[in-house]
Order: sequence, then C-alpha cells, then structure tokens
Amino acid sequence: MQFKVPQFLDIEDKIFGPFTFRQFVYLAGGAGLCYLLYKVLGLLLGVIPMIIIAGLSLALAFYKPNGKPFINMLEAGFKYITRSKLYIWQERRGETAKEKAMQQAASQAQAAAAAGRNIQKLSGSKLKDLAWSLDVLDNKKQ
Repeated sequence: MQFKVPQFLDIEDKIFGPFTFRQFVYLAGGAGLCYLLYKVLGLLLGVIPMIIIAGLSLALAFYKPNGKPFINMLEAGFKYITRSKLYIWQERRGETAKEKAMQQAASQAQAAAAAGRNIQKLSGSKLKDLAWSLDVLDNKKQ
C-alpha cells in the first residue's frame, strides 16, 4: 500500500492574493497604525513614526535573514537584551606546547644575550695561566 507523503511543509498557503495570512496581518497592521498616526499627529509630526512602522511591517512580512522569519530575529534580540547574562572566566591550568616553546626560545635568547655580555677578553698573561692550569690538572689525572 502506498501513501502520499506531503511535500513542502514549510511553505505557507497564499490566502490573500500573493500574500500569506501572516504577511497580510503584518501589512494590514502596519497600514492601520500608519493611518492612526496620520489621523492623530497629522502628516508633519507623524511622518517619521509612520516610516519606522511601515519599514518594520515590511521587514516582518518579507525579510528573511538566513531563511528564517524576521520575527525570530527580533525575538532573539529582545531575549538577549532582557535576560541576565552570566560571564564565566576560567583560568588556564596547563600551558600549551606552543607557549612552552615560546618561553624556552625567549629564555635561550636571554641566556645568549647574558653570555655575550659576560664574555671577557683574555689578555696574554691570563691565557698562559689558564693553559698552565689545564696542563697541571691534566697531569694529575695520569
């Protein structure tokens, strides 16, 4: 027995001409609010709020960021603003291999710089004394 599996479940039906029910409600609500502002405030005072409301109603009806309705983005933004936030700081317990290698390279560079500063030039007499002490120590071993 074969059953027909419904396709395209995420597509809403067009009820009011080219608009879905949800789009129609957003557009009709925006138009109603714009008309109400026009009657209450007049054209000069009401033009800026009417533009804002018209833009919001058009965005709610037609704008879909990342394929999701704009109302979802507004809801997420509202929840982010109103809910309390918990910030957790975690101290690093162990160092990474990269950090250890960088510290070793830095310590080697410092040691090389310190060794370069501590090298003293040997004069002729000091050099003879050093050679004699090495010869004497070498003879004692035999």
